[in-house]
Amino acid sequence: MAAKVFIDGEVGTTGLQIRDRLIKRDDIRLIQIAPDRRKDPEARREAYSEADVAILCLPDEAAKESAALAADLPVRIIDASTAHRVNPDWAFGFPELSANQRARIVAAKLVSNPGCWSTCAIGLLAPLVKAGLIAKDAGLTINGVSGYSGGGKALIAEFEAGTAGSQFVYGLDHKHKHLPEIVTHVGLTRKPIFIPSVGKYEQGMIVQIPLHLSAGQTAAQFQDALAAHYADAQFVRVVDPSVPGARANPERLNGTNYMDLSVHASADGERLVLMACLDNLGKGASGAAVQNLNLMLGMDEGAGL
Repeated sequence: MAAKVFIDGEVGTTGLQIRDRLIKRDDIRLIQIAPDRRKDPEARREAYSEADVAILCLPDEAAKESAALAADLPVRIIDASTAHRVNPDWAFGFPELSANQRARIVAAKLVSNPGCWSTCAIGLLAPLVKAGLIAKDAGLTINGVSGYSGGGKALIAEFEAGTAGSQFVYGLDHKHKHLPEIVTHVGLTRKPIFIPSVGKYEQGMIVQIPLHLSAGQTAAQFQDALAAHYADAQFVRVVDPSVPGARANPERLNGTNYMDLSVHASADGERLVLMACLDNLGKGASGAAVQNLNLMLGMDEGAGL
């Protein structure tokens, strides 16, 4: 029997991407409501009542309202917003985070999907902090570039209208919404400086974390720690530094659910840059939601991906 899934907010960027991944599957039946009733609480509650899993693709406050609306129902929920990512009652939807994270997602009623930037930063930092190669109170800087699709309909419209420019830096108030989940799920005691940018292309992302190596540290130790942590991961790959080439292309993994991690050392061995690349609409959003859905339903983790 096909599992019943309701996407609340399916007309947004993430919702549409999730729908496209699920609509072709014969093991999933999508529950939909009439367009003129999409904001009707009664219609949405009826959909929640029918669904096995609901995926919230909504702004933060609307996601909180929807979670409350369905709280007394047996439906399981994946929230793609920022609203619940540091709430301990919600399983954080990055299965590769730790040895027991996948099992927690499998058993959870409530799962919070990670952000695209945080998936990259956590993917790089969490194993290295655990291995003792990066201190929890290290003075870290995180930067990167993403396609404009991650900014939602308003930003997409700006770029398509040609009014957004070629690229811009943002988060200069040091309050980027992905910072709390990075700090929480890496286990940092000191907030990183996180200043990302958006480029004039639709999707794809690269995140970079530069480091000065301490005495006795080598780039190989960082590479080996990442490789050991992700040895059994299906969608997170630790690649040779030469794979991205002399120029790292943020669109390289578009259309996939992969995230590639790499370690790039200076010739003198004193500095390195940690780098993560993914599709911000794939492993950074809708692909991650489908991966979590598969786990929650007891299906092949990579189904539809």
